[in-house]
Amino acid sequence: MRRESWLPVAALLFVGLHAQAEEAPGPHGRAEATKIIADLRRVVAPEGTERTEKIRIGGIDQWVSVRSRDLRNPVLLVLHGGPGWVAMPTSWYVTHGWDEFFTVVQWDQRGAGKTYVANNPATVTPTLTVERLNADAEEVVQWARATFGKEKIFILGHSWGSLLGLTLANKHPEWFHAYIGVGQAVDARESERRGWAWAMEQARAAKNEEAIRDLDSLAPYGVGKEPIALKDIGLQRRWLNFFGGAAYRRLDASFEGAASNLSPEYTDEDIRQMWKAEELSVEKLLPAILTADLSHVKRLKTPLLLLLGRHDRNVSATVAAEWFAGVKAPSKKLIWFEQSAHEVMAEEPGKVLLSLVRDARPFAERAGDVAPVHPR
Repeated sequence: MRRESWLPVAALLFVGLHAQAEEAPGPHGRAEATKIIADLRRVVAPEGTERTEKIRIGGIDQWVSVRSRDLRNPVLLVLHGGPGWVAMPTSWYVTHGWDEFFTVVQWDQRGAGKTYVANNPATVTPTLTVERLNADAEEVVQWARATFGKEKIFILGHSWGSLLGLTLANKHPEWFHAYIGVGQAVDARESERRGWAWAMEQARAAKNEEAIRDLDSLAPYGVGKEPIALKDIGLQRRWLNFFGGAAYRRLDASFEGAASNLSPEYTDEDIRQMWKAEELSVEKLLPAILTADLSHVKRLKTPLLLLLGRHDRNVSATVAAEWFAGVKAPSKKLIWFEQSAHEVMAEEPGKVLLSLVRDARPFAERAGDVAPVHPR
């Protein structure tokens, strides 16, 4: 097309867009914002899918979302952290682009997110145990393998989810192409002790008398066999977060939590109930989780990939790295994220995607579990 031909078209288009912007600047509220995000990330490929659905797991309805540009690609199941820190509502930002290379499954665990809303809390609350969630995770993996016709899948566990994931990989290596641990938890008590010591070190360096006083009131912290009291965990986390141990050079991870408000997968009611669900999950599960110790896992029969934030004190990256150095696996790799603490996937999302494509997906490629490459 000659320049003279397309100039009027471009001018009309610009005028139309300008008029539209003047008439209706926005978005006006959550509904419009989530619609924009949903339209931007819509899966239009005929070989793909995007859906959010309830499945029956552990005797209750539990919610999953599935996104894929091509269902022939390998399945990647995300095990969120917390407990109760759901990943589905922030996946519109955190996992952007993943569905081009994987069939990505997000799962709201028992007592969390949409799964909390879908069930009677009075019925579910007594079942909130580490053992029950481990059993649920096994069922979700079996559901994913059967639903998508895959002998093996990938699992990615973040924080608390990394305890679920490592337990699965250790118990059922035949189910997985590889295990991916993000903010990997190993010895929870040792992690807590190191987090307290680091926060105290920062408090003294800053001459923050309030922080020093609060942290000193917890000493000795994380010792003995009894679970740490929730109020003590909360006080330790207050100052650990304040000094950037959860999100690098930030006071906390609220920037990521706020992104949940823009989730196309979540209704207004889901958003209203989400933090209530997290409080319940923390109350019922966190003290027991912080007694966990998987340092006895010395050998895995599945490839291992760890993504660790260099500044992670919330779940000690140094504890994870020390464990990684000694564990045996068919293949293993540790990738450091220099601009991250604990929220690696939100803090450095581009490098996470690159790592998944470059370092995880080849295991599925070698097994023939990928969509064929179309010639250019």
